[in-house]
Amino acid sequence: MEELVIRDAEVVDGTGEPSYRADVVVDGGRIVSVVKEAAAAGCQRPRARRELDAEGLALAPGFIDMHAHSDLALLRDPDHSAKAAQGVTLEVLGQDGLSYAPVDDRTLGEVRRAIAGWNGPGDDVDFDWRSVGEYLDRLDRGVAVNAAYLIPQGTVRALAVGWEDREATPAELERMRRLVAEGMEQGAVGMSSGLTYTPGMYAKDAELTELCRVVASYGGYYCPHHRSYGAGALEAYEEMVELTREAGCPLHLAHATMNFGVNRGRAPELLTLLDDALAAGADITLDTYPYTPGCTTLVALLPSWAGEGGPERILKRLADDDTAERIRHHLEVTGSDGCHGVPVEWETVEISGVADPALAEYVGRTVLESARARGETPWTVARRLLLTDRLAPTILQHVGHEENVRAIMRHRVHTGGSDGILQGSKPHPRAYGTFPHYLGHYVRELGVLSLEECVAHLTGRPAARLRLPDRGRIREGYRADLVLFDPATVAASSTYEDPRRLPTGIPYVLVDGRFVMEDGRRTDVLAGRSVRRVPR
Repeated sequence: MEELVIRDAEVVDGTGEPSYRADVVVDGGRIVSVVKEAAAAGCQRPRARRELDAEGLALAPGFIDMHAHSDLALLRDPDHSAKAAQGVTLEVLGQDGLSYAPVDDRTLGEVRRAIAGWNGPGDDVDFDWRSVGEYLDRLDRGVAVNAAYLIPQGTVRALAVGWEDREATPAELERMRRLVAEGMEQGAVGMSSGLTYTPGMYAKDAELTELCRVVASYGGYYCPHHRSYGAGALEAYEEMVELTREAGCPLHLAHATMNFGVNRGRAPELLTLLDDALAAGADITLDTYPYTPGCTTLVALLPSWAGEGGPERILKRLADDDTAERIRHHLEVTGSDGCHGVPVEWETVEISGVADPALAEYVGRTVLESARARGETPWTVARRLLLTDRLAPTILQHVGHEENVRAIMRHRVHTGGSDGILQGSKPHPRAYGTFPHYLGHYVRELGVLSLEECVAHLTGRPAARLRLPDRGRIREGYRADLVLFDPATVAASSTYEDPRRLPTGIPYVLVDGRFVMEDGRRTDVLAGRSVRRVPR
């Protein structure tokens, strides 16, 4: 007898087609049968050792978070309710060009310091890997949800070239090509870049094109955080479309937004660009989060020249008064490339987390608010935070536009990604709320997408981008990564004031046919594993 039958579920199968009522039977980690209501009426209904009454609940494939920053959280936090409670059964890690493989001892230390704001310093993690394959093997020991990995181009450049702003030599470029090939062979699904983050931003298009050719040869995709989401955003999108066309590489645009005042109402221009490229045969997808503020580190706003040489060099520049004044001028007057070419508006920059508890008073306040309270300039406050907290502060940046968010999420190549940073005492609520917020706010309350369309955006479409032949749909033989939710009540509970609250209306989540959420509570099941590139 099979393990489980989910009885009388409203199946939203991940294709975008109308839902239907069915019994779904699970055994051995897979869906073994889907018996629709009409068929069940004329025959004996399926039975199993456990029967779960799903009356009033929708059954969907597990949600796929196409842009996650859980690279260390999955290892340090077996519970990982931030994602499991949302119905996420697969996360894509290695984002924005910076993560922890491939590395050597030198690069690992540099990367840990550079992205401590994303993932914490990692003092509580045993970094017993160096290669992509070894990191994926570490996940295979058992984690809360499944994870795929993108080779981080910035980390690769740090390993082969360093943190200097210069072109790679032919030998260095060949080493980067080998590192990308090795990562793909070991199971990565593609490559990411962070082209407003050092050192990845120092790569010219010709270098990126060569690396993308390697990715394409293995059937992977390129996922850039491109060079601007502010001034020059449309040109930055065009650059990525042309670069991947030249390389013959599929393109997935990370957190595809149009932000800052210069881009209010301009999402249709981006969508026209994408439609034209798609009509010409390009293979393009994108992901977004359903919120207007962005989230990153405070140090990311600095101009690229200030980041040359790595974290320790940044701190030295900030400590020097004359150099710090040059940085301030680029931030506040010129518009630094780290701030997307737009002069920083300190009233939009909210401190969301710090590493040093002594700095907790700054959290939840904008830099401008703290400056006024202290009778200081905003730059004085920002500089002190960067130096005292050694580049660790994270920020929310309130620069998005709701009309752009809605327009982009409707597009036929859209997928969902949380871009969720789990660090800090007041992280962005998207880390805990992205997927229920799509279903509750944008489907039920606003009707921006139908339920079937939205589930397809969160399941079948990302699975197709990842080239996963047995995930993202409810079909016989597919993996039993499943989520049961109540369409009438599902909602994000996380807010900017209380961002770690878990969602409501998602009582059951299964990974590999095992309950990781049951009756709305996290079980102790660690059924997640690495999901590796499927060879061509």
